[in-house]
Order: sequence, then C-alpha cells, then structure tokens
Amino acid sequence: MKTKIIAAAACIFMSGAAFADPLEGLWQTEPDDGAYAHVDIAPCGANFCGKIAKTFNASGEYQSPNLGKTLVIDMAAQGDGNYKGKVWRPSNDKIYLGKIALSGDKMKLSGCVAGGLICSKQSWARVK
Repeated sequence: MKTKIIAAAACIFMSGAAFADPLEGLWQTEPDDGAYAHVDIAPCGANFCGKIAKTFNASGEYQSPNLGKTLVIDMAAQGDGNYKGKVWRPSNDKIYLGKIALSGDKMKLSGCVAGGLICSKQSWARVK
C-alpha cells in the first residue's frame, strides 16, 4: 500500500513538471546602463513574475541592490507565446506596460508608455 501511495505521488509530481509553461525558467537580460541580470520567471498567482536572481557588470557578478526585486510583473498568457503585464526598469525606477513574445529559448520583451505608442525592447535568452 505504501508503495502505491509513493508511486501515485511521484506520478502527480512528474505530471505537474510536464505542464510547466515555456516562459518559466532563468533568463538573461540585455545590458542596460552597463549591467545585465539573470531573471527567474515563475508563476505568481494565475500569471508569471520574474525576480532578479543575479546581476553582472563589466567586472563580473556583483551584489546589486536590485537583487530579489520583481522585474517582470503579472505577465498573463495571451496564447501563441505572447504575454501581457508590466515590467520594471531599475535604471529609472519606472514601471511600464509590458509584452513578451516567446520563441523557444529567446524572448522579445517590451516596455511601453502612452498606451503602447512609445516602446523600448530587449531580447532575452534562456540561461541553460
């Protein structure tokens, strides 16, 4: 009986892992003001959020005051690898309307103002 319970629990755990959203994982940002980050994207409620896990500059990894802060905020899946939510830009401490277009291990992330008329874009790559 004990073996059946352990087997059932293992099946539930494995099936949950098989349904992970392709957005989940560790992503490397483009450099912004001479620094870049590794952002860990994971579920937050029904959507996805990304927290800064590591930061790097020309000298290598460093302890930024932004470590642990949320950069990708409440990204909701829209279908076909597209997501909408908000993004925070640490260099100017502003939050923008955000979009992600995901394609395999690459993503295009944009932050927009003025209802999406003015946008800044970055390309991120999955960290393996």
